[in-house]
Amino acid sequence: MAREIAIKRVYAPPETADGFRVLVDRVWPRGVSKERAAIDAWYREVAPSDALRTWFGHEPRRWKGFAERYREELRDPAVRERLRALLREAGDRRITLVYSAADEQHNQAVVLRDVLRRLR
Repeated sequence: MAREIAIKRVYAPPETADGFRVLVDRVWPRGVSKERAAIDAWYREVAPSDALRTWFGHEPRRWKGFAERYREELRDPAVRERLRALLREAGDRRITLVYSAADEQHNQAVVLRDVLRRLR
């Protein structure tokens, strides 16, 4: 299984050290071509639901509630299977969870990284 799980904004330049780059947004990031994104896989099914994303609105004051609700969504058996598939697809490569949010500390990739680390 993957040795390391990192997170990175899609707007940052891709690097070889990123390993297996996985977009974890439900919608494609604005203004970024597929070539520039250099994504190996797009796992939109593991992104927060539209309802949760809308409720959160990237408001730091809602972070704790967002993280709790998102973890609950990630407990769904179908979503768990997608997470396992992501780990299998990455193999022993480093996984970089790629996201578009401006806030580097309050976004779904932060929660997802923790969940994937525990799932390994």
